[in-house]
Amino acid sequence: MSNSNVLDYLNDPSPRTLGRSPLEWLERLQKPTVIRVAGRDRSRTRAMATLLHGNEPSGLFALHRWLLEQHTPEVNMLFLLGGVYPAKIPPTLSVRQLAEGRDLNRCFKAPFVGIEGAIAEALLAELRKARPECLLDVHNTSGTGPAFAVSITNDAAHQALTSLYTDRLIATDLRLGALMEYSEQEVPTVTIECGGSQDDQAHELAYDGLVRYASRPDVLSLENAEWDIDVLRNPIRVEIALEATIEYRLKPSGQADLTFPPDIEHRNFGVVSTEEPLGWIGEKGLEILTAIGHNRAENMEQILQVKGGQIYPAQAIRAFMITTNPVIAKSDCLFYAVKATGEPIF
Repeated sequence: MSNSNVLDYLNDPSPRTLGRSPLEWLERLQKPTVIRVAGRDRSRTRAMATLLHGNEPSGLFALHRWLLEQHTPEVNMLFLLGGVYPAKIPPTLSVRQLAEGRDLNRCFKAPFVGIEGAIAEALLAELRKARPECLLDVHNTSGTGPAFAVSITNDAAHQALTSLYTDRLIATDLRLGALMEYSEQEVPTVTIECGGSQDDQAHELAYDGLVRYASRPDVLSLENAEWDIDVLRNPIRVEIALEATIEYRLKPSGQADLTFPPDIEHRNFGVVSTEEPLGWIGEKGLEILTAIGHNRAENMEQILQVKGGQIYPAQAIRAFMITTNPVIAKSDCLFYAVKATGEPIF
């Protein structure tokens, strides 16, 4: 299948083609779309992907605003909009992925099966053709919380890219088939999590970061960094079994295998001590949970413990990517965690 059957293309789009709002522009998009904007230096290209998940709009909003303003970037810009199909499902920008589909950001490795696999393979082909000097993948977090970046590489170039948006970088060796693994092609690649999808501050951050990314002559040098970067290494990924049930309530109903309080998102990036309960566990206990490290080792005893039917950290931790969306909690993960010091748990 040729890329033209999978993707649409826009070259230096004019304001009249973009609609008056991001939603109007989204209505006009028919397929995952590649947008190219010529820069002052035509010999170099930077790439940015966004909307890989249909319910994460900040990158789309930022890109639409930036295109309407008709900026001339420092270098050529290549923009990739992957999750157009789920984003267009009513109510618009509320669906992460197609009902029977896969998470597009888990499909950037072989085998490229199904519609998501075809889209991922086509987007990778565009990247290989463009040979960008760097790549950003802009997302919203699945819950509320501060912005952060994620990369499989922790060096000066990746920290410099992070600094365009935030002062917090998660460095992980875990491989899930995400686009950020394009870093293994020796192209500095960073995922940016701008904050909650309903947060105006996240939308503004996505725009401000894009302006910096597109306008600076050098985005890979730490000399231009906005701030020092706090690096958290190799977090543990805590998952719940697909057959298990989860509720978000002030008190457990007794019907769910796991209950978190409705304000659990406020724990994002805060330190949780061994005396602070995270939630309640049902009769099946911690057997419904797995703790996956970068080496695929599991050691739940170092992460969580149960006392009196409640879940507590087994040691002081910093947790992040906590969500109150039960669909995302089950299809993706409950949360990630490192030691309170920022070091790996194991």
